[in-house]
Formats: sequence, C-alpha cells, structure tokens
Amino acid sequence: MDNKIFEIKIDQYKPLREIVFETIRNAIISGDLKPGERVMEVQMAESLGVSRTPVREAIRKLELEGLIIMLPRKGAYVADLSVKDLTEVMEIRASLEGLAAGLASIRINADEIEELEIYALEFHKSIDEDIDVLIHKDFEFHDAIFKASRNERLIQLNNNLIEQVQRFREIYHKKVNKSKETSREHYAIVEAISNGDVDKAEKLARIHIENAEKSILKMMEGSHS
Repeated sequence: MDNKIFEIKIDQYKPLREIVFETIRNAIISGDLKPGERVMEVQMAESLGVSRTPVREAIRKLELEGLIIMLPRKGAYVADLSVKDLTEVMEIRASLEGLAAGLASIRINADEIEELEIYALEFHKSIDEDIDVLIHKDFEFHDAIFKASRNERLIQLNNNLIEQVQRFREIYHKKVNKSKETSREHYAIVEAISNGDVDKAEKLARIHIENAEKSILKMMEGSHS
C-alpha cells in the first residue's frame, strides 16, 4: 500500500472500529484500494490516524465479506475481481433483480412509483455531472425496486450481495461509461412496473443486469489482452 491518506469521518453515534471498517471498505469498493493491493496494518493505521486494533478488526471482517484475502506468510490483500467473480455475482443479481421487478409491478404503490421515477430522473441528470452522485442514484433506484417487492427474504438476499455488486457498479459507471443506455433501461423498467406488467418488468430487469455484465466483461478482457 502506498501513502494514501484516507479521510476518516467521525460519527458520534458510531464506535471507532465501525468507522474504520466502513472507511476501508469504501476505499476498496470505490477502487481507491485496488484489487491485488496489499493492506498493511501499520501503514493503514497511520494513514487513518488510529491504532492498529480497529484496523486489524476491520481486515478480519472484510475477509469474511470476501473483499480482502489473507495469504499465508504474506499478509492481507484486496481481493482480485475475476471473470468468475463477475459471472457468479451477476448471474445471481440478474435473477434477484428480475424477481424483485416482477413482484414490485404487483405490489408497488403510487408513492413508490413516484419515488422510482425521481431516482431514474436524478440518475439521468447526473450522467454528465457527478459520477459519485450517479452511482448513488443507481443504487437507490435498484434498492427502491427491492423494497417495493415487499419480500423481506428477497431484500436480505440482495443485501448479502451489496459489497460485491457495488464494486462492479463502480467499475461499470467509471470505466465502461454506458450511463445513457443504463438510463434508458431504467425508464423502461419503471414504465413496466408502473403498468403492472409482471413479465415485461422481470424480463427488462434481467436484461438490464445482463447488459452490464457483458459490458464489464468486455472491459475486463480488454484490459488483460
């Protein structure tokens, strides 16, 4: 790890160990800590201005989440993003997103439809402005669909994938740059859900994720050629 200085945001309602954990996790997800980069306790603690203990605890938790791997006699490293990782995560996500959109088209209410339309619009407005806002609006759009499904177990399954999905979301919007296509797909999904078209909503949601997978896969293969 180089001498990056990560800003630690103090929250009086959160313990320090949780703040350190979230700071390192966000650095991995955003790409500030790159796949294959070594994470050393001493340097990270100095960079954050904390002791080694919360850093050590954070590394252990991130290993359990699959964001960090521990190599014998070598230490902690940011987990690589392989084609296998992409394929497995996106296959699961496409199925979950399709199911959520289908259920949402049956169970969503008028206020939630309006909220979904706002997220789609705010995403579109952010395309040529703020990439971080755009990524956040993409998350809010998809999260709103899951909430509208009214299926708590489905929502929990999606939450279990959040870290892995967010890493690919960051790559997609920062490196693939197909946000205008994404925006058009968002609007089409909203229309299908709003119309109560279960089959179309499910199909469009699955295709939306599959398109992202294909684009990221093409970018990953190109970077290794």
